[in-house]
Amino acid sequence: QVQVVESGGGLVQAGGSLRLACAASGDTFALTGWFRLAPWKYNEFVGSYTWSSANTYYGASVKGRFTISGDNAKSMVYLQMNSLNSEDTGVYYCAAATRNIGSWRDLWNKYNYWGKGTQVTVFS
Repeated sequence: QVQVVESGGGLVQAGGSLRLACAASGDTFALTGWFRLAPWKYNEFVGSYTWSSANTYYGASVKGRFTISGDNAKSMVYLQMNSLNSEDTGVYYCAAATRNIGSWRDLWNKYNYWGKGTQVTVFS
């Protein structure tokens, strides 16, 4: 049974940092991605981690501030978020794909499995 579980969300002051973790189990995954959803916003691609190459990709709004890393031994993917601002507020979802979806990594419907999300709230 495949499970995808996010953790680490919470309340953080603007300018602060937060680290999210994603535990995906039950299958072998090609990519693990992060998306976020906020009121009046679309389901935005945050970033992804490709297991075979350890390559990472980021959405334009978070590039340079967020860092994704993977732990092969633990099958964990982490999202380190720095210099947070109010625009980063939202529900963060971890998604896992069993096939290499290549350049479609930023499309939510290309992933097989999703976690329930974890809330991140940035206050001033």
